[in-house]
Amino acid sequence: MAGGPGTPQLVAAVSNAGGLGCLASSYLHPDALRQAIAEVRALTDQPFAVNLPVGHPAKIDSKRITRACELLAPYRAELGLPPASPPLPELPGFDEQLDVILETQVPALSFIFGIPDTQYLNLLREAGITLLGTATHLLEAIVLEESGVDFIIAQGAEAGGHRGTFIGHPEQGLVGTLTLAPLLAKHVSAPIIAAGGIMDGRGIAAARVLGAAGVQMGTAFLACRESGAHPAYKALLSQGSEIATTLSRVFTGRHGRVLRNRLVNELCAHEADLPGFPFQLFLTQDLQQAAAERGLTDFMALWAGQGCHLCEDRPATELLAAWVKQASALLRGENSPEPIHTLPPVNHQEKPIDSDLINPSCFI
Repeated sequence: MAGGPGTPQLVAAVSNAGGLGCLASSYLHPDALRQAIAEVRALTDQPFAVNLPVGHPAKIDSKRITRACELLAPYRAELGLPPASPPLPELPGFDEQLDVILETQVPALSFIFGIPDTQYLNLLREAGITLLGTATHLLEAIVLEESGVDFIIAQGAEAGGHRGTFIGHPEQGLVGTLTLAPLLAKHVSAPIIAAGGIMDGRGIAAARVLGAAGVQMGTAFLACRESGAHPAYKALLSQGSEIATTLSRVFTGRHGRVLRNRLVNELCAHEADLPGFPFQLFLTQDLQQAAAERGLTDFMALWAGQGCHLCEDRPATELLAAWVKQASALLRGENSPEPIHTLPPVNHQEKPIDSDLINPSCFI
């Protein structure tokens, strides 16, 4: 939930309600990452996770960057921006980000786009940090298990945001959650966290029946009160449908599921010409910022999963309570979930992650 929606307030609210909030930290340099972790800790004493992309950026391709600038120029002019994009910023060092995770003793680290090297994995394990890796097909899950991760996130094709595929072509990672979760649960021994298209207690219950130890939910929190998503972005979510989203490289150079808008539709034929992640992101950042300032969703990256039409504008605590009640009732074989009650008080003392924490509570 990088780029605005995944605020420290949302992370803390989910953790305080009994789930495991997750701080998306993809583009944060070490000092900013330390600050964000401190903000979460100021709001909760419960365990939370930090999510990082494994640091393998694409090689700089001057021709593709030039071509992308040409394609974006008309939209920049429409928003009153200079013809040329700003200079490419310096990327945060992945090793430096991991050093911050070790230094701050974050309870859990989830990662995507690959696996950290063995040296860091050993250091993280020795520090008692729970490790969660993302797989989009079975071979990735096997590689993750061999690396010694504690949990494997099964990212189904329905999921919003970046695709986590790191072995093979992105198309090979487009397996639906209902197929992927039981497949991984059958063939690997690490607990499976189902992700993609899970929007309420029904999805949580289904994932549990399919063998998942828990679920990861992102889109379901986009419209809630603590989300940092733009109001115009939130308004579009409930107006969508199961065909409102598509996979696109337009905003970052890496395939991800977004709501269709003008920029996605008009540049879809040119995606092969665009530079890879994160260079395309840097080329579109000021364009997206200018669009957000004007409330123009045609030029904003509207990350969303296929279940976006089920988003609700309610506090995260209420959502989590409702989902847990609904899932619990369904797993007991009841047709109608019990009425929603206030969650019991939580013990505000940070403690190690274990399987009980994510069974059946939710990640973001």
